[in-house]
Amino acid sequence: MGVCWGPVVRVLVVQAAWALVGGQVRYSVPEEAKAGTVVGRLAQDLGLEAGEAEARRLRLVSQGRRASVEVSGASGALVVSSRLDREELCGKSAPCALRLEVLVERPLRVFHVELEVTDINDNAPLFPVKEETFTIAELSVPGSRFPLEGASDADIGVNAQLSYTLSSTEHFRLDHQVNNDQSASLALVLTKPLDRETLSLHRLVLTASDGGRPSLTGTMELVISVLDVNDNAPEFNQSVYKVKVLEGSELGVLLMTLSATDLDDGINSDILYLFSRRVPTEVKEMFTIDEKKGEIRLQGKLDYEEKYIYDITVEATDKGYPPLSGHCKVLVEVLDVNDNAPEVWVTSLSVPVPEDASVGTVVALLSVSDRDSGANGRVRCAVWPAAPFGLVSTFAGSYSLVLREALDRERVSEYEVEVRAEDGGSPSLRGRRGLRVPVSDVNDNAPAFAQAVYTVLARENNAAGAELARLWARDPDEAANGRVRYSVWEGGVGEGSSAGGGWRPASSYVSVDAESGRLWALQPLDYEEVQVLQFEVRAVDAGEPPLCGNATVQLFVVDENDNAPALLPAGSGGPGPGASSAAASVPDSGALWAWAAWGSPAGQVVAKIRAVDADSGYNAWLRYELWEPRGKGPFRVGLYSGEVSTARALEEADGPRHRLVIVVRDHGEPARSATATLSVSLVEGAEAALAAAGSSSSSGVGSGLRAGAGAEGSAAATGAAATTNVWLVVAICAVSSLFLLAVVLYGASRWAPRAGMLSGPGPATLVCASEVGSWSYSQRQSRSLCVADGAGKSDLMVFSPNFPPPPGPAAKETQPEPPALLDTWWASIATSTALDVIMMDSCSSSVS
Repeated sequence: MGVCWGPVVRVLVVQAAWALVGGQVRYSVPEEAKAGTVVGRLAQDLGLEAGEAEARRLRLVSQGRRASVEVSGASGALVVSSRLDREELCGKSAPCALRLEVLVERPLRVFHVELEVTDINDNAPLFPVKEETFTIAELSVPGSRFPLEGASDADIGVNAQLSYTLSSTEHFRLDHQVNNDQSASLALVLTKPLDRETLSLHRLVLTASDGGRPSLTGTMELVISVLDVNDNAPEFNQSVYKVKVLEGSELGVLLMTLSATDLDDGINSDILYLFSRRVPTEVKEMFTIDEKKGEIRLQGKLDYEEKYIYDITVEATDKGYPPLSGHCKVLVEVLDVNDNAPEVWVTSLSVPVPEDASVGTVVALLSVSDRDSGANGRVRCAVWPAAPFGLVSTFAGSYSLVLREALDRERVSEYEVEVRAEDGGSPSLRGRRGLRVPVSDVNDNAPAFAQAVYTVLARENNAAGAELARLWARDPDEAANGRVRYSVWEGGVGEGSSAGGGWRPASSYVSVDAESGRLWALQPLDYEEVQVLQFEVRAVDAGEPPLCGNATVQLFVVDENDNAPALLPAGSGGPGPGASSAAASVPDSGALWAWAAWGSPAGQVVAKIRAVDADSGYNAWLRYELWEPRGKGPFRVGLYSGEVSTARALEEADGPRHRLVIVVRDHGEPARSATATLSVSLVEGAEAALAAAGSSSSSGVGSGLRAGAGAEGSAAATGAAATTNVWLVVAICAVSSLFLLAVVLYGASRWAPRAGMLSGPGPATLVCASEVGSWSYSQRQSRSLCVADGAGKSDLMVFSPNFPPPPGPAAKETQPEPPALLDTWWASIATSTALDVIMMDSCSSSVS
């Protein structure tokens, strides 16, 4: 290239500043600079004086590679000595820098010079070949791509950026794409079908241009040959073929054999049978064709309901170059068989159904279909079970499920209905559809308690708020209709059941939790105030309108030992002054008096202690113990009768007066007690009889007790001696009457039925201070009890007649023996029998 480089070199050469510290100078020179081109004034830049460069032999040190530059000896300038080719020196590397060493002598010094060779657009794009030939079939479709190999440029940067152009043609276009990684793809794209008869050979010029200034180009010729086809296409013997086949036929069955002919000879007449490229994939999966024989066979399962006819285009292609083909149409008709069962669909479902829905209410709309045709697709429907629903046909294929009978949710809350369909094929096929029809609730059931009467046992002195029982009423309705609330409705304690007198409502004693039915006490219960509490509990549901149910609750209060025995004075029904509810050590609050005759034999009854306990059962069963004097004294007390009798014959040595402290205890847990002080005065027999007669006439009972001081007792004895005859007559009459009464009572108790003593309803009966022992009890009707706070307990209590025991050890006092004939009038009274056996069952049955 004839380019004048002088001005260019003088403009482009840049002299680098002298680096004193590093001793290095940088220059740049464009490649292809002419020989002799001054790169830089090296001697001057190194600080050498004029003429010093030659004197000190300024020169380059060879490093084994041709540097293409040298130092001019006279001027000391760095000049180009031979051709500089950047591509040869550095290839594609950028920048291209040459490192030179400059040597100067006297003194010897070494300087480093860096020479950068800059790129110029001196390389045109270059294709790997000058001409590329390839063949394209005449039948190639537009859009077909044919890859091309692009050109290369030895320059770098913008000088190496290539663009391509194609000579004018209506059949092809050029597709050049540059990727993100700077790689490029080049392809020839067919834009218009080729016609060999019009143009059999296409010659195109592909030009590559780089981005330099001026731009350089490179070219490559494309020679495209269009392949011709043979001039006779195969022909079928008919244009349309028809065949019928049953759905579900076996795989591999031969449907038909196609036949086509080609008038060409040799390879151009060899025919291949193929499905057309436009045949859907489902057809190719259903049928197969033999390429050489033209046999069409079944390879998939035919289904009339999916597709009943197949339109297949078949090509007969010869082996010419290019091959020719003929076409025909094959119609495959699929015949229906009864292979589909009827289908039932629910188009509308109105659930749940209210249980009070009227007959004829539409529950669901159904659609029935059969994919088969003809008789195979005619369907008959029925519903199972036949009640309470039925089917009504509205129009073809549509049915209504209606209500035939009244519903009751409490009897059946949900129905499993099955709609059955059967077609008219042979054999017939059946289909079914299950429906779940829930029944919604209506408040048509009142709450009902498990028992009409609840018997509840509650202990006396229970804590306020204690749970007594749990009541439960069942409402078969659901949700709000079955949600039950409880309340105490009516009932209370009247004069017959309450010791307090007037009527009190049950709601003042108990309450019931509205949600759970828990029955709990509002206050502690007092057996002595109320023994039986009867009331009604009402259960009301939350339906609209609300319904209710009632149950009667009989609450029996179980006695606790919360009352101490109370002593009764002679002729009085209430506690006397000698009663004490404290322990045995509590001082006496009063005194009782009795008289005994000197020489009275052992077993002679001198007095009787009367006591009563407001409790019942065990808690009211009393026993008597002689607390003072301890040891073997002249007197003893009956364990259960309270009779004070002589333990041996009384003698003058025993003294004129004796003080006895008697403790009365019940059988409760813990036991409670009271004490009585009895003063016994020993007198002559006549005085004792008079005292006894006076006591009987004043009190009306044969207790032989009187309250008073010792001085007053002596005065009464003196008055009684003055009227001895009168009192003797009165005493004889009284003794005779009492004896006769005792005989009658003994006979009545002997022959009376036992059942009358143990059962039967009636008012509370008090028995106290009798010859059969002191026991306060109540006879009530036997009832079943349900105790909330523990298991039941069965106790056996045995009461034996209390008779004065014969003289003997004190240990025998607690075991009374059978009666014996006594020579005093007191013995006749003790001949009656006591209550034998009382069974008390505090859980399942209670006899109080």
